[in-house]
Amino acid sequence: MGLQERKIHFVQEFLRINNEAIINKLEDMLKLEKRKNRAANQVPYTMSEFEGMINMAEEDSKNNRLKSVHELKEDSKSWD
Repeated sequence: MGLQERKIHFVQEFLRINNEAIINKLEDMLKLEKRKNRAANQVPYTMSEFEGMINMAEEDSKNNRLKSVHELKEDSKSWD
C-alpha cells in the first residue's frame, strides 16, 4: 500500500472514531510530531540573513507596522 492509499485509509478510519479522548490523543500526537519535524529541519540563519531581519524590523518600527503584545497573544491562539 502506497503513501496516498495509507493516508486515505487513515482518514477513513479517523472519520469513524466517535471517542473524543482518542481524537484528542491523535491531535496531540500530530502536533508533537509536526513540532519535532520542524525542529529537525531548522537551519541556523547566516549573519547576512540575521542582519536583514534586523533591518526589516527597524523599518517596520519606523513605519508603525507593529503589533501589541495583546494582539500577538490573540494571534498565537490559532497557531498549531
